[in-house]
Amino acid sequence: MFWVIASTIVAAFMATMMIIVRLKASQQPASVKKIILPPVFMSTGALMFVFPVFRVAWTQVIEALVVGMIFSVFLIKTSKFEIKGKHIYLIPSKAFVFILFGLLAIRLLAKTYLGTKISLGETSGMFFLLAFGMIATWRVAMLIKFKKLEREISNHASLD
Repeated sequence: MFWVIASTIVAAFMATMMIIVRLKASQQPASVKKIILPPVFMSTGALMFVFPVFRVAWTQVIEALVVGMIFSVFLIKTSKFEIKGKHIYLIPSKAFVFILFGLLAIRLLAKTYLGTKISLGETSGMFFLLAFGMIATWRVAMLIKFKKLEREISNHASLD
């Protein structure tokens, strides 16, 4: 029970930090580096699978990644960019906060339920994969949108 409460507190803290970082990021121009680095940094968490306690079956890997990709749709839909001058900015969405906490609540409920069916290590592994699938898919979609606007800026510059 301690681990469920502790992981819930950590997840809520991480979600809150993500909201703060996202709001601050909207005040500065976006860049490819700022878009792709979060999933790269997060990928180091895959080292958890070195330890047998965290390993999951391939079917669970696929399930977790697919659910993460489905969850990413909400983040993708609320991630909009805007061209200001010669820079591209991420527009903060009012719905982002609610979506992020809604997804967190769904994940916590699922984690609590799955925690009664599979081991804590497997649950941790699956939810890491779910989060990674969600963030990586969201960031790839953001990168595609960003690159499209970058081409638009360069096309306008070549016309001037």
